[in-house]
Amino acid sequence: MTEASVAVVILNFNGLYFLEKFLPSIIQHSAPHPVIVADNGSSDESIQFVKTNFPAVNIITNAGNYGYAQGYNLALEKVKADYFVLLNSDVEVTANWIAPIIKLMEADKNIAACQPKILDFKTRQLFEYAGASGGFIDKLGYPFCRGRLFNAIEEDKGQYNNACEVFWATGASLFVRADAFHKVGGFDKDYFAHMEEIDLCWRLKNFGYQIYVEPASVIYHIGGGTLNKLSKRKTFLNFRNNLTTFTKNHPSKKLFLKVLCRMILDGVAAIKFLFDGQPKHFFAVIRAHFSFYAWLPKIMRERKRLKNSPGFKYHYSGIYKGSIVVEHFLKHKKSFNDLHKGFFSE
Repeated sequence: MTEASVAVVILNFNGLYFLEKFLPSIIQHSAPHPVIVADNGSSDESIQFVKTNFPAVNIITNAGNYGYAQGYNLALEKVKADYFVLLNSDVEVTANWIAPIIKLMEADKNIAACQPKILDFKTRQLFEYAGASGGFIDKLGYPFCRGRLFNAIEEDKGQYNNACEVFWATGASLFVRADAFHKVGGFDKDYFAHMEEIDLCWRLKNFGYQIYVEPASVIYHIGGGTLNKLSKRKTFLNFRNNLTTFTKNHPSKKLFLKVLCRMILDGVAAIKFLFDGQPKHFFAVIRAHFSFYAWLPKIMRERKRLKNSPGFKYHYSGIYKGSIVVEHFLKHKKSFNDLHKGFFSE
């Protein structure tokens, strides 16, 4: 039996600091699998650093900064492997971080994507915001994780150390079966960044695949959890792309009412930004909604195309039937284990 081929692909954009800090250990702990740096039109010295210090690392050069989504789409067209490991440059990996996930995915060919357990690089006993120990969404499309509800981040005490099916796997360290990735069309290039992995995972589920977390693999991620006050662009992308993902992939039943509820709750979030003295974020939410309206005809065409694709069926399992907004902000639930487990069933 031929051993599965694995390629670790790091998307880079002006990431010299992170490549200097983390690339040596990524190469060490990923061997014998190749490490590839896909550059998104960097203007710093990061690519020269890789060429000089790690000549064995293959470099793929994109013509410009296409963001996470299209940047990876373009790069992965040039990568030949059974499994892609999409890894953020601001990640510290640990020994044997690849083998447990590949073993799991090889044992069950229906698993199309998987993530490791992700802990915070700076406060290492805490889960990290962008993925923790596997992602889910609620009935209105709000994402949360085993280990993180909104900005309430749990301490890792081994409570989520079991491998299990989840709804989405983080793009910070995303193991994905190459044939499945290409079958569903890869990332939606229009997203640029943020939420594209949730959209991809939902499409994979709608095509009959499963998404898993394997906490036997552990990494540490620097990426921050709360929205950076200077990053109105991040706010815009998160709100627009989340609405787009929900509208594109959710079953038809009650979709209109749920999108309407989301718009109202987004309005509440925008007003909160305003009262918190963050007017730039208030206007970012407003712009996100107008961008979503402009996209709506395209979204509905894509929704129709997917619905008519062979093997496509709307997927309910793993969507939390309750409201995380209500559970967290009104009922003051702080951990994933506080949620009603029966609400995750079909």
